[in-house]
Amino acid sequence: MGLTALILLAACTKNAADSRYILGLHRQAPVPDSLDQPQVVLIGDSQSMASPILPKAPLPQQSAPSSSCPLLPIYGSSIVYDQPTSGADYILTPVNNPGAGRYLSWPVGMVIDSVSGAIDLTASESGTKYIIGFVPAGTTDTCLSTLTIGGASYADSVYVLTNNKKVADPYFNASLTAANPCQNGNTCNFDITGSAASQHVYMNPHSGELDLEKTLKGTGIEGGVFGLMPVDGQTVTTDFYYQISDDPSNNAVQHMTIQFVFYNSQTLIDAGLLTMVNKRFGNLVSGSEISTTFNPKPPLIVIVRHN
Repeated sequence: MGLTALILLAACTKNAADSRYILGLHRQAPVPDSLDQPQVVLIGDSQSMASPILPKAPLPQQSAPSSSCPLLPIYGSSIVYDQPTSGADYILTPVNNPGAGRYLSWPVGMVIDSVSGAIDLTASESGTKYIIGFVPAGTTDTCLSTLTIGGASYADSVYVLTNNKKVADPYFNASLTAANPCQNGNTCNFDITGSAASQHVYMNPHSGELDLEKTLKGTGIEGGVFGLMPVDGQTVTTDFYYQISDDPSNNAVQHMTIQFVFYNSQTLIDAGLLTMVNKRFGNLVSGSEISTTFNPKPPLIVIVRHN
């Protein structure tokens, strides 16, 4: 299928000599003592959370004509996993050779080499389904395929504490129905560096369950993740690292980001934010995790004190 233009995803250098990689997330787990103060943003009626610029491409359910894509880049499985390495990033390359062309991906979060199609799984956002686009050299056609990077994530949701919505559980491999690898013993370790805990985010270290009431109120004089006196629309972004031993990632250290948003009551929630949360949750429930209008990362956890 012809595309009149491809919007290039935000690209940065992987190192000084190679500019073909799209910037990913942190490569190494931070030391808790060196963490910066959490970013605080206020969302008002005149300020909405902007969606990322996405390529002008068909919706995921619209496949490219077979005549335009005799060979798609194939990575060996529909779900791939980061792997432990001795310091270097784990790089996954296509198992076939679709020929010369240019690679791109969306939503934001996959670190892919635009020339070779090699994916840096260590730097990519895990627990997410992506579209990979391949434009064969000499054409304007874009061949589309999907690939899931296995791992944990959280559903975008509004949690009203007075309605007894006080915990948020992770889901896995970009699917609400996927098996939970953390149910058996101590096979999972969440927040292994303590970075989330340092921001007063209360997370079960083995299940990944978030205690949202404690996260809001805290247990000490400093208050919770938003401080002692939260302001409507206040947001805090937290980064943490986790490991899963009972899945094909083989206990590789993986990275995740969550954005917490506070409102005192449901009636005060910004309309644009509520639309985004509902749309993203609807996409997840329906199995259409890839959205061309709402970037699915980071997960939005809206904590509301009263209904």
